[in-house]
Amino acid sequence: MATYYSSGSSFNSSTTSGQNSSAGSRSVTGGSNSVPKERYTDLNLQMIVHPQKRDIIPLKGAAAVKNAIRNLLLTSFYERPFDSKLGSNLRGLLFEPADAVTKISLKNNVKRVLENHEPRIDNINVIVDSYQNDTEYRVTVVFSIKATDEVSEVEINLRRLR
Repeated sequence: MATYYSSGSSFNSSTTSGQNSSAGSRSVTGGSNSVPKERYTDLNLQMIVHPQKRDIIPLKGAAAVKNAIRNLLLTSFYERPFDSKLGSNLRGLLFEPADAVTKISLKNNVKRVLENHEPRIDNINVIVDSYQNDTEYRVTVVFSIKATDEVSEVEINLRRLR
């Protein structure tokens, strides 16, 4: 049995010339295309209800992309119907010998699933550290979101219980 803990934080990249920031969106000037900052939305799996609207509050922007990355990384092969190749084999690698080969396999699996199934991100950097007598791994994924050039990271702690 394995448990997963995840947390995320984001770093805002500096605003370059040619970009205007406003209250809820950021658009690129100089052309007819404008890219809003809150372009991506996703369902919040914590099911937090809005107090006035009585509806689930959706995730927007970078939070939606981070949620999608967490879901991809915590999905095992054959877990989703009709798409058996979707996922990363992180749960299966937890019970392998804790050595450099396992760390490389973790890093390669994370990078492969994100490059193949998450088209909204770019410049993927994966850092794998082991803790507590090599029974726990901390996987940190640093990436940039293509639409906003915002640099963010997602951290997932993988721990073997037995």
